[in-house]
Amino acid sequence: MTPEALASLAARAYRHMRPWTEAQFAETLALPHSLLVTRPGAFVLGQIVADEAEILALACDPDHQRQGQASAALDAFHAQALTRGAARTLLEVAAANAPARAFYARHGYAEAGRRKGYYHRPDGTRDDALVMARALP
Repeated sequence: MTPEALASLAARAYRHMRPWTEAQFAETLALPHSLLVTRPGAFVLGQIVADEAEILALACDPDHQRQGQASAALDAFHAQALTRGAARTLLEVAAANAPARAFYARHGYAEAGRRKGYYHRPDGTRDDALVMARALP
């Protein structure tokens, strides 16, 4: 997927926060430790640093939700991160985003911390980020 396509999909999927821009995707993809996994209508973008993988963005087009594409992308991200030496994966998710928190919990993630006021909501308010982690077998 191109940075433009990633930004377009994120704009459709991220209703709870400001989506990444095309430039932000391009900058991240240019980094040597980036890892992008795509499936039809979904993607996971992260980075591998030493023995940790960090998910920076996961999005699924609303028209493709509940079809297993986000789960398939996340599973593929885990597998590729493992082959690149990662032993665990971290991510941040908006505290108010209950569906995303439940999705990650179903995939073995548990809350590991909280960042107060981390996310900017479209209405100008802020939301906490929950840091979630899981080991990679």
